[in-house]
Amino acid sequence: MKIVRTIAAAVAAACLAASAMAQTKPLRLGHGIAEEHPLGQGAIQFAKILEKRSGGKLTMKVYAATQLGSEAQMIAAVRGGVQDLVITSTAPVATMIKEYLLFDLPFLLQSEQEADALLDGPVGTKLLALAQPKNMVGLCYWENGFRQVTNSRNEIKDMAGLSGLKLRVMQNPVYIDAFKTLGANAIPMPFTELYTAMESRAIDAEENPIAIIHSNKFYEVQKYVTLTNHAYAPYVVLMAKSTWDKLDAPGREALRDSCAEARDWQRTLSRRMTAELTDKLRKEGMTVTPLAPAEVQKMRARLAPVTERYTTEIGADLVDQAQQQLARSRAAK
Repeated sequence: MKIVRTIAAAVAAACLAASAMAQTKPLRLGHGIAEEHPLGQGAIQFAKILEKRSGGKLTMKVYAATQLGSEAQMIAAVRGGVQDLVITSTAPVATMIKEYLLFDLPFLLQSEQEADALLDGPVGTKLLALAQPKNMVGLCYWENGFRQVTNSRNEIKDMAGLSGLKLRVMQNPVYIDAFKTLGANAIPMPFTELYTAMESRAIDAEENPIAIIHSNKFYEVQKYVTLTNHAYAPYVVLMAKSTWDKLDAPGREALRDSCAEARDWQRTLSRRMTAELTDKLRKEGMTVTPLAPAEVQKMRARLAPVTERYTTEIGADLVDQAQQQLARSRAAK
């Protein structure tokens, strides 16, 4: 009997040791953006916060700028448990969770404050939960920023300026339909091919947030920026469910809390840098043109059928819940 107790004690000790090792093994986090971008800086901050909050039990190694693959490849790796975490734009997530197309609806959001309320409220929480059946755990949303249009041909002041432009869009049906409806020749293309396509003039235009436009030096091959604010598609932090399941309750709490703290830090940085980088684009020789409110209204009206079509695909109830949340946010101003 004594031998049995001794063996049981040894097994228990081994299990505890294995658990401790699992808690201290560095988590692998990948993303597709350069380190100097607000996302890259936020990821570094995330690792620091997590180590501090967990008392050193959880550490994280960050792999920036597609070191672990494209966003789609990293999402697949997280789902398979090969990679622990990914910070990705929501567009590739929408290919497997159609409800994420909500964030791509044109002109859905009017301000960053509205975005925060939507993402951090019940709608955002509901969408995070939808990652679970796909073998992922949604932790929180970070900022990518409002998307703007750049081009090499002409200053765009109204919808007519988009007519006939060969405009690269993400491989996402909402963006393809939206820009076709606005008169552009919307061409889906991987981001990794974009700079070369613009340099060779195979593509006239593209659309991205200011920080991405600057960090990828699009000012070298594009002359004009129009501040359209046509979409606000955030980043989402996703974790492998297999990794999550190995963590104890304090470890999970540390991850969620660290993600939220890093999110707030990253959003503040992103918003400050967007203003600074817009001025830098001007200094680099780009013409920066705000889109007039009246033109925004014309575009929104033209795109109403696109919104209606994808509302059916996303789910009318979810879109209605989002619209109600946004109405409350606007009424509270």
